[in-house]
Amino acid sequence: MLRRLLCMLVKEFLQMLRDPRMRVVIFGVPVIQMTVMAFALTTDVTDIKMAVLDMDKTPASRELIAAFTASGYFQISASLTTAHQIPPLLDRAEVRAVLQIPAGFSNSLQNEQTAKIQLITDGTDSNSTAIVQGYAGYILSDYNDRMLQKRLDRKGLTEPPVQITTETRTWYNANQESHVYYVPSLIATMLFIFSLLLTSIGIVREKEIGTIEQVMVTPIRGIEFILGKTIPYMITGYISMSFMLVIAFLVFGVHVRGSLLLLYGLTGIYLAGNMGIALIISGSAATQQQALLTSFLVLMPSVMLSGFMFPITNMPDPVRYATVLNPMRWYLEILRGIVIKDAGITALLPAITAQMTLTLTFLTLAVGRFKKTLS
Repeated sequence: MLRRLLCMLVKEFLQMLRDPRMRVVIFGVPVIQMTVMAFALTTDVTDIKMAVLDMDKTPASRELIAAFTASGYFQISASLTTAHQIPPLLDRAEVRAVLQIPAGFSNSLQNEQTAKIQLITDGTDSNSTAIVQGYAGYILSDYNDRMLQKRLDRKGLTEPPVQITTETRTWYNANQESHVYYVPSLIATMLFIFSLLLTSIGIVREKEIGTIEQVMVTPIRGIEFILGKTIPYMITGYISMSFMLVIAFLVFGVHVRGSLLLLYGLTGIYLAGNMGIALIISGSAATQQQALLTSFLVLMPSVMLSGFMFPITNMPDPVRYATVLNPMRWYLEILRGIVIKDAGITALLPAITAQMTLTLTFLTLAVGRFKKTLS
């Protein structure tokens, strides 16, 4: 059996690597796509263009404007004279926020009254808008503290009668850099896409060109054929993952904080589950086009419902329950846990159990389905 399986593996590797384009697809495309998408996918909002309508024109209003500029988040790109200039700027997306300071702002501060200002933001992108408003809220809070301290100084007081100080610490991603979150997610996505597509199309190609019949007349058994077709793609998946981990460290500074041995072991379970899905698809498809379309029908919901783009906790209950059947969801938890949090087996046990259960289920269904196809 081992000799026949070895011959099958050699045949698959030779067939896979004989085509230069296939070598690029297997080893180059995942790395290139991960790198490009990691640079493109970011939730970091910087250099926010802001317009200012200062109708007060006092030292207090200029100090407030200077606070926004000094924060490093905002760039004052336009100084307005009337409110009629605001809509055209937002319509043309020339600015993302407008700070309007009404007349009498400074007098309200001096008279210890509530001083009102208006911050208008472009709500086209709700996530970015929330971040912009958060930055502005932080700046205004700091400005309020300074104004309060000046008021106390004038009264001869050194500090507010009641003061609450919050010390915030962010674990695992102290600088809150978005690529720390996105890079591991992209690795899981690339592994899922290429293991599913290459395996399903590769097997169906055998049916199309007729070589699968030639293999079947040999003494090789069905399980040996299945192993011979899937193991090479698992090995190439490991190689692609290794390349992506190196790029993640060298380019983005994202390194594996946990156990590499644990990561590679659990990645094998993930890849085996993907092979099971690919075998199910290839057993049902008669042509490469059918296999490709069916794979995309599986890919889109798997990626969207994995927790990559949207938190699973925010999904409606029926959808959240359906994500339990998504192997990518559990592998994302495993990958983020090991890479970002240095998590061990105990912390990842629920995800590992779910991943192994899904893998065994898919492989059992795939072997049964594929044996019928071979028959």
